[in-house]
Amino acid sequence: MKQATLCLLVNGNKVLLAMKKRGFGANRWNGYGGKPDDGESIEDAAIREVKEESGLTIDRGDLQKVGIAQFFFDGKPDWDQEVHIFLVEQWQGSLAETDEMKPEWFDVNAMPLEAMWVSDQVWVPRIVRDKKKLFVTTHFTADGNQMISCKMQEWKQGEIKVK
Repeated sequence: MKQATLCLLVNGNKVLLAMKKRGFGANRWNGYGGKPDDGESIEDAAIREVKEESGLTIDRGDLQKVGIAQFFFDGKPDWDQEVHIFLVEQWQGSLAETDEMKPEWFDVNAMPLEAMWVSDQVWVPRIVRDKKKLFVTTHFTADGNQMISCKMQEWKQGEIKVK
């Protein structure tokens, strides 16, 4: 299963989301993240992706691991992903729009849920608004546009064995 990262940057009651402009997940709001390069750790990938997609710099110590989400696509195992989710409340630099992402701050109680991945509508608010740590397993149709199932459980590092 492919590994990936997702960083949710939070400042008080605001969360920074970005509209994906191209590629997988285009025209959806999401946090910042992506796949690690060969030999790159999950944490280093998260830091690099935020820098590339937003212009912001994150220190490794400011990554708060708040969950893991496994995504399965019916009949397309090469799309399956295990995403390591981080909450970030400290960063440096100036926020910038990039070729890939258009950023916008949202109140945690007024996120653009209808324009996010359907499963994100369920669990992202639990993390950014309710401060929950979650293990999420979601099954999608082959095109990724419909959710077949989404299971969540509260997560504590070391308690849930991830395959």
